[in-house]
Amino acid sequence: MGNGAAVLVQLGPVGLTRTVVTTWGVMLLLGLAAWLVTRRLRLERPGLVQTAAEGLVLTIRQAIEAVLPGQGTALLPLVGTLWLFVAVANLVGVVPELHSPTGDLSTTAALALIVFFSVHWYGIRQEGVRGYLRHYLSPSPILLPFHLVSEVTRTVALAMRLFGNIMSLELAALLVLLVAGFLVPVPLLLLHIVEALVQAYIFGMLALVYIGGALQARQPGADLQPEGGKTT
Repeated sequence: MGNGAAVLVQLGPVGLTRTVVTTWGVMLLLGLAAWLVTRRLRLERPGLVQTAAEGLVLTIRQAIEAVLPGQGTALLPLVGTLWLFVAVANLVGVVPELHSPTGDLSTTAALALIVFFSVHWYGIRQEGVRGYLRHYLSPSPILLPFHLVSEVTRTVALAMRLFGNIMSLELAALLVLLVAGFLVPVPLLLLHIVEALVQAYIFGMLALVYIGGALQARQPGADLQPEGGKTT
C-alpha cells in the first residue's frame, strides 16, 4: 500500500511492486549474511563475527525458552527468522528513498498467515489432529464459534498492528522532515531504529504466545519434540 504499491518492473501481466522488490532484497541480504557467517565456522578461537552471530542465536533461544521452557531448539528456526526478517524489513525505512516492506499491508498479512498456519502445524504435530481439534470444543461445544472468530481476529490484528505502526512511523518521519527540514535527523533516526526493533520483538513474541497456546491446548507444560512425534 502507499509508495510500496508502485510498480517498478512489469513482466507481462505480472507487476513487481516496490514492496516485492524490497522484500526479496531483504531476503537476499539475510541469506547472504547467513552464508558469509556460517561458511567458516570454528570450534576453537571463533572470530568476532562468529561470536556475535552465536550470541544473537543464543539470545533468541533464551527469549523463546523464557516463554516456553524446553521449546527453544524446536521453535528457534521459525521465531528467530521472523524476528530477524521483521527487524531488517522495518529498518529498511531508515534508508532514504527506500520503503519498509512491513509498511505494506500485503507483507504483514503474509507474515500473519505464516504465523496462523504455523500455530496449527505445531499444535497438530504436538497433539495429533483429533487431540488438537478437540480443544476448540473445550470447555463446551457452544464456544466453537468464538474460538473460530478468535483465530481470525487475532491473525488480522497481528497483520494490522505491524502495518499500522510502521506506516505511521514512516508518515511521522516524513511530516517532521517536511516541517523541520533536516534540523532533527539524528533523534528521528534513533526513534525509527528503536521503534523498528520494538515492533519486530512484539511481532515475534505474539507469534510465540500463539504457538505456545496451541502446544499447551490439552497438556500444559508438554514439550514439543524437535524431530516430531508424541511426548511420553
